Amino acid sequence: MDKAIALADDVKTIERNNPVIGVFCAGDPRIDEDSRKRCQNIVKMAADILAERVQRPDGSAVKVVFAPILVDGEKQADIVAKQFQDAGVSVLVCTPDTWAFPQLSVISLLGQFPGDTPINFTCGNSGPKPGVVFAHAVNGALAQSGRLSHLNVGNWPDTGLEPRMSQPTADALVDWAFAAVATQALKGRRVVVFGHDSMGMETAFAHVIPTRNTFGIEITRLDMKLLADMLAKKAYDEKELKSLRAFVDKHVGDRLEIRNSADSERFDISLAMYLVMRDLLADLNAIGGGFMSQLEWGSDRRGIPLPVADAAESFFNSTFDHNGRKIPTPFATEADVQALLTMIFFSALTGGNPPLFMDFRKVWEKWELDSLAQKAGIKLPADELWAQKGLVDGNNSGSASLDWAAEPGASVETIMKGVTMPLAGEDYFPGLGNSVTFVSPGGLEGIAGRLMYSSLSGMFSMSWDEATTADVDDNLARLLCDATDPTWPHTFVVPKYASMNEYKHYPPANHLHMIQGLPVARLQYWMDLNNVLSQSGWSARPKFIDGTDRPTPLLYLANGGEDAAKMRLAM
Repeated sequence: MDKAIALADDVKTIERNNPVIGVFCAGDPRIDEDSRKRCQNIVKMAADILAERVQRPDGSAVKVVFAPILVDGEKQADIVAKQFQDAGVSVLVCTPDTWAFPQLSVISLLGQFPGDTPINFTCGNSGPKPGVVFAHAVNGALAQSGRLSHLNVGNWPDTGLEPRMSQPTADALVDWAFAAVATQALKGRRVVVFGHDSMGMETAFAHVIPTRNTFGIEITRLDMKLLADMLAKKAYDEKELKSLRAFVDKHVGDRLEIRNSADSERFDISLAMYLVMRDLLADLNAIGGGFMSQLEWGSDRRGIPLPVADAAESFFNSTFDHNGRKIPTPFATEADVQALLTMIFFSALTGGNPPLFMDFRKVWEKWELDSLAQKAGIKLPADELWAQKGLVDGNNSGSASLDWAAEPGASVETIMKGVTMPLAGEDYFPGLGNSVTFVSPGGLEGIAGRLMYSSLSGMFSMSWDEATTADVDDNLARLLCDATDPTWPHTFVVPKYASMNEYKHYPPANHLHMIQGLPVARLQYWMDLNNVLSQSGWSARPKFIDGTDRPTPLLYLANGGEDAAKMRLAM
């Protein structure tokens, strides 16, 4: 008689959600041997491209497997599906180069995977034994059945046993794969938020059930009392705290404002907060976090105000700390969960680039910049977009990634030369501690945006635009900083398509976020796979930009457009 098998009971660590990409090809049993070999070579070519270029959210390589067996019919579909299941495949790529029969091949294989498994069809626009014809047939069949798939009709040579796909074809496949891997990797993961609702900001609420149902992310909430208790008990390595303080002293020096021993002690508490929260997140296998702070922690004089968490939050979001280089852990000030999710998704889609958290603080329209410059006797550059259009001064008291103080790829020494740590403003933060401040360099390109939730639709949406940071003259930059708060980090953001009038009226919340290295198509693929609505209807942005946007999925076109189809899918 068979007996149940006991699993190991001494497991200390686990490897969480590491998606595997499975690449295969639908075939036709009637095709000649050379055509079959060509299909097998194309499968391997695509798999090698994905293995070389696609990264998991933590920047590590993605495991990619491919099937030399062509899926000619049901029997082969069963074999390949089982091979993929055994390999842990959760992302599917099909690279057809000949005609095949959809139901006998792809649809039979797909039926053995969860209904939300991402699938992509990448093919050359070839004529001899047209894989493109099959790709249209199977993509249409899936759309007809209500199943989302993405079609990438690219180019590779029509003839030859070892064709090479074009660079645009490979780029489109890689962007889709990044989105699919990020989607699957984040399912079942969790974030940790210290404190309750963020300063009463409803746009920042932890929408626990919608977040769980839409993204598969769990929100663990810990009371700030636990953090206060652990700080009081010194539940951290005091030698490591000295090492972290020495790192700051070395790189910031007298730009760290310390008046006396009390200031020094308060700053050490801020650094200890980083160590304590870091260890708590690690203990819970968390991928991100947030800290409420105001009002109870550091601003309510009825209690005992404690030091600000600015330095801790900045180190979380940065690519380094006292221990060297690391992958950023997205971390939101003011327990802004929608900010946290935005930064997690932005960072994951780039393989771990540092996200930026900022207030949507002040929109400077052109006429305001002209007036300010005229009063100060400063001549604005006529050829700069920000001088023609205006800019947003993005700044917040905490959570700004230190990496945004310098150009991408800069050394830690170069980054930290631009960082100053003044005392926190005592009116708002009587618990004191130190802020983090810098001015981001101009010319940083990326996506600026913000996730939001609406109870009307029960869906999330992403407000976004391409954006560039403004290269503002030092004298003007000082005036802009002084107009808000010079003790906070400043990034001057210029949206590509949104007018400043649109930009100042349409933000979904008071916080804005930016990431470098995120292609537009990759973000759009991610929104498709997670059924997130896209808020990008700026008056100056074309509906479709060839070479920038991903092709609209057929499922959307067949159901009244992208928004209408996504809303039906959410029902």
